[in-house]
Amino acid sequence: MSETSQRRIVIGDVHGHYEGLMTLMEAIAPASDDQVYFLGDLIDRGPKSAQVIDFVKDNNYPCLLGNHEQMLLSILTGSNTSASAMQAWLYGGGQATIASYEEASIPEEHMQWLKSLPLYLDLGDIWLTHAGVDPEIPLVEQTAEQFCWIRDEFHSIEQPYFSDKLMIIGHTITFTFPGVAPGKLAQGQGWLDIDTGAYHPRSGWLTGLDATNNLIYQVNVFNNSVRTLPLAEGVVMVKPEKRTARRHKQRA
Repeated sequence: MSETSQRRIVIGDVHGHYEGLMTLMEAIAPASDDQVYFLGDLIDRGPKSAQVIDFVKDNNYPCLLGNHEQMLLSILTGSNTSASAMQAWLYGGGQATIASYEEASIPEEHMQWLKSLPLYLDLGDIWLTHAGVDPEIPLVEQTAEQFCWIRDEFHSIEQPYFSDKLMIIGHTITFTFPGVAPGKLAQGQGWLDIDTGAYHPRSGWLTGLDATNNLIYQVNVFNNSVRTLPLAEGVVMVKPEKRTARRHKQRA
């Protein structure tokens, strides 16, 4: 199959799986003029969060703030130092992140880089954010609470939030949607979820999407298998579920 030059590549939630990311990048083989973007959640759960941050930062790849980066920052910068918040982060994978650093200390350069991560990126016809948006709130009024954490209210929208942009997200593992098998992407009304659950024992798939050529690149972090397939063969359409009155909960 022929490919268009100057690709736009979007990488889903890595969660500390450095070796898997290296295998994925080898399969994608980005050229110097390709644009590579990360949707956040570089850290936690996997064994090498520090190395993942170094790789993304040192290559100057644009990366979004994920809920796991947001948790780390809120705890380690003092905005939320409660015991329950610390427990939630450690239980959600933070302990593995701390262990990935020498002397269990996150260097200041990493902290400053994490603080600089944007909540979304507008690429014209594509719009990137970690989790989604609240469909009932204007964009300018939304915060990290929506961009990093939202699930149900966004996934259940019946009309696209943007009329002229595809929203690419991570955050919610795709097999948690009804009818979506591990490793498949999930598509709703105006959005495409590429978090295939790299850390999860039911999946292991880490996904990179060539949004220019509609190609999916995947590596399984548990057995190192690699595959490439057309987007049409790797995505499942999900129907909006009836919205409930409850607000979304912050879940790691």
